[in-house]
Amino acid sequence: MLILYLFCVFIPIVFTNVLFYNVTTNNVKNQRMKDISRAVEQINIDFRSEVEDAVTISSVFYTDYNLNQILETDYDEPAAYIEAYDTYFRRILNTYPPVYTSIQNIKFYVENPTMLHSGGIGYLSSEMKQTDWYQMLNKQDDAYPIFVRTQQEDLYLKTDTSTAKNTFSIIRAMNYFESKNHWQKYLKIDLKASTIEQIFQNQNLQGNIYLVNDKGDIEFTTDPAVDWRMDSVAYKALEFPKDAIEFQAEYSYVSYLEDWRIIATISEEEVLKDVRQSREFIFVLACLNIFIPTLIILWITRSLNERLVRILRHMKKVKNQNFDTIKQGEYLDEIGQLTSEFNRMTIQVKSLIDDVYVADIQTKSLELERRKAQLNALQSQINPHFLFNALETIRMRSLIKDETETAKIIHNMAKIFRTSLTWGKDRVMVSEEIEFIVCFLEIQKYRFEDRMDYHIDVAPSAKDCPVPKMMFLPFVENASIHGIEPLRHGGKIEVKVEREANELIFTIRDNGIGMNEDKVRQFYGYLDSEEEIGERIGVQNVIYRMKLIYGDRFHLLIESSPGAGTYIRVRVPLE
Repeated sequence: MLILYLFCVFIPIVFTNVLFYNVTTNNVKNQRMKDISRAVEQINIDFRSEVEDAVTISSVFYTDYNLNQILETDYDEPAAYIEAYDTYFRRILNTYPPVYTSIQNIKFYVENPTMLHSGGIGYLSSEMKQTDWYQMLNKQDDAYPIFVRTQQEDLYLKTDTSTAKNTFSIIRAMNYFESKNHWQKYLKIDLKASTIEQIFQNQNLQGNIYLVNDKGDIEFTTDPAVDWRMDSVAYKALEFPKDAIEFQAEYSYVSYLEDWRIIATISEEEVLKDVRQSREFIFVLACLNIFIPTLIILWITRSLNERLVRILRHMKKVKNQNFDTIKQGEYLDEIGQLTSEFNRMTIQVKSLIDDVYVADIQTKSLELERRKAQLNALQSQINPHFLFNALETIRMRSLIKDETETAKIIHNMAKIFRTSLTWGKDRVMVSEEIEFIVCFLEIQKYRFEDRMDYHIDVAPSAKDCPVPKMMFLPFVENASIHGIEPLRHGGKIEVKVEREANELIFTIRDNGIGMNEDKVRQFYGYLDSEEEIGERIGVQNVIYRMKLIYGDRFHLLIESSPGAGTYIRVRVPLE
């Protein structure tokens, strides 16, 4: 459940919220960048529109023949000039400013000394010829107007060169009718500074805006740290924050604004301000998305875990024959159904044990008692002590008659007979097991005389090791009866017992008739066979006993071939 929660709830929610935040941030940032670009472009358009209005007015004056005649006429007396001024000049000067609200002032500078220098007419004095705009007009060859930053009109009479240039003007030479020009004439149209500031004070831009001329100098800015009215500051000389984002709008194909630019610098934090404001909302939403499912999953997981642990605990009790039912409320889910089925199963098993198993045990106990009675009856008919006493009497009579060899064989037979009938203990020492083997081999040697010989080698460290009773004797019996006895000239059996670390190794080798491959495979087949112990004690039953005692911890090796004898090695762990 924790893995399910981690990979299906926690990680997807965190990933989704992070992805949502990043996508939202990028979308808002891109949208904000587009809005700022459009705002800069709108400032660019509005500013150009105001300048073009002034240029349009200047073009009208530039091509006005009547106006050119008034400016070129030599007046004999002031009354003649005043009459011409009132009839035409005053009317055209008063026509445009009310229509074009961005126009602050319209003034003509002339060299004609017969005109009165007032009411829109100014004298082109030597001081005026030292101004920047006059120098710029004289340097250009065409008749296009120029756009420059200038001083307010009422400040031109001052000689203080530190006076601030606080407005913009369109200036052009009135030389359209060159053949009829006797005097130099210049038109100067001043724009309202308040209108320019209103254009650049765009409410959608929270950064600074710069109007940069073709030389890279700042002509106007909303940056309070730059005194654009008094100083000529290069834009590249300014230092901006590392996260500042720059937006530009350039003027192209406009002679009087060629290579001028409007640049806006806004911090990235300001661009992403809306996202930052919604960050807390996204964080709270993510916490709710994680916290509420977590509580629900923990509640469900705790309920599942407690009931599963309770079922497991009662199952262990059932293993120990404690058939208690689970006391809990009714649940309709799968674990509740499992609990109900467990209780029903427990009650049924307990009932079966009480009704069937116990009765069966009683029946088998009665059968065992009956078998035991039969066995006691048989033992009473043939008492082993009677047989032992009879054999001992025969042995003593043989000794009296000096038949020591017969007495020895009878003694060995009695020892083997007593060992095979006495099963009070299932474990014997290796030395005791070897005694049984010696008794058996002596009897076989008595039977075959010189046809059979044997050699036994037991390591001192192996003599006191416990082994299952009669574990090695069947292998010796098998080697003697099936290996040596069929030989005409007899053979030899070699038995060796040694200890290696915590293992006991028993080996037996004979030079008898040997076994074919099928017989060897039959012996190995006993290792995988699940048959029960038979009535006689043989190699098969020995292997089965070792499987019961040692499991897969004992090892059997058989090497044999017809006519080459048999080699068997048994390796068992010491206990």
